Amino acid sequence: MQNTYQDLITEIQSKNPEIHQKLEGGQKFKLVTDFKPAGDQPEAIKQLVKGANKDELSQVLLGVTGSGKTFTMAQVIEQTNRPALILAPNKTLAAQLYGEMKSFFPENAVEYFVSYYDYYTPEAYVPRSDTYIEKEASINEQIDRMRHSATRSLLERDDVIIVSSVSCIYGLGSVEAYSKMTLSLKKDYDYNREQLIKTLVHLQYKRNDQSFYRGTFRARGEYIEIFPSHLEDRAWRLSLFGDKLEKIEEFDPLTGDLLKDLDVIKVYANSHYITPKPTIEQAVIKIKRELEATLKKFKERYDFHTFGNASDNDVLLRHDVDASLKAALKIAEIDNEVGISSTFFIYIHSEFYNTFELKSSNIIII
Repeated sequence: MQNTYQDLITEIQSKNPEIHQKLEGGQKFKLVTDFKPAGDQPEAIKQLVKGANKDELSQVLLGVTGSGKTFTMAQVIEQTNRPALILAPNKTLAAQLYGEMKSFFPENAVEYFVSYYDYYTPEAYVPRSDTYIEKEASINEQIDRMRHSATRSLLERDDVIIVSSVSCIYGLGSVEAYSKMTLSLKKDYDYNREQLIKTLVHLQYKRNDQSFYRGTFRARGEYIEIFPSHLEDRAWRLSLFGDKLEKIEEFDPLTGDLLKDLDVIKVYANSHYITPKPTIEQAVIKIKRELEATLKKFKERYDFHTFGNASDNDVLLRHDVDASLKAALKIAEIDNEVGISSTFFIYIHSEFYNTFELKSSNIIII
């Protein structure tokens, strides 16, 4: 029986020593600025920090435009040393706040999380003209990378500030599933080259030996080069001697220049919606149960004999559902594209997680 990609990941991870939960955890917030609190700011900062430390549910900071509210909140974040989620009403304001926070905290993880669609037209049907309009969308690759960087920072660091639009309230899938679909690699340990390649494919990385860009990898002899989903101008090179991982290097994918040597890396999936196979199989069971319940309800409500033999209709319907699910599972195994139909997707992600839930209750929401 062929191993699933979860089995491959488990087998690879079993060869690792125990890797700490967060590779970049433990760093504190450091505010870098030439400004000092003035006027009402010192008292406001003191009261806000006091309320945050007492876990007050809500506090309000009032101030006119240009009075230094962003600087005040930066002071609060540094003094409480707690991760923060800053909500903005639109992308433009979110970008402005992101720039300001990035300048205040250059040594910490300041991330940007907004909708990655440049435009989105949902599918529609116009009955009068019998016209079907297909869904049309354009995804901004840069924003997609920043979303991946944001979710990775939430799971790997303590010093995180996420500047977001209301996009953060929508479901991203299970944080447990997303965390499990990672590949941790440590220098001087043994890994099978073919298993590594298969696992990267199942994590939705595309093999491309000619063009190297974000979300791809290439294998050349003893080297495997990975362009992680969250990085923009850096990539990782694995140097294998037999099955031994001799080197992990971070390099510039444009020039090939070596930037630094690494001891351990974590490769996150190239999609937020990747789903483990056991979850998919449970979804199939639930779909079949719902089919039986729906058939029973229809039999009680309608006379199926009007449309032919009832048992024949049952068999045909079950066969159609089974064929659709098998096709969906096959595609999920090969390409891991699990959002094939709305029913399938809803069952898999029956418990949604969003950006709020990716972090502990320690987070400050601004």
